[in-house]
Amino acid sequence: MLTFLLWLLLLFCCWPLALLALVLYPFVWLLLLPFRILGIAVDGVLGLLRGVVLLPARALGAVRSR
Repeated sequence: MLTFLLWLLLLFCCWPLALLALVLYPFVWLLLLPFRILGIAVDGVLGLLRGVVLLPARALGAVRSR
């Protein structure tokens, strides 16, 4: 909602720039999509490594610190 209100403010102040932002947004989203997918993959690999490293402690019954 805040993004929409900021866009309306931009539309009021400088409508050509707001229309250009509206047109370019899908292209920027598509350009950044591979980086999001890469981030998800890296997060999964790091989670797997964390699980493998902490497995012996969990098997021995170590208490989790919160």
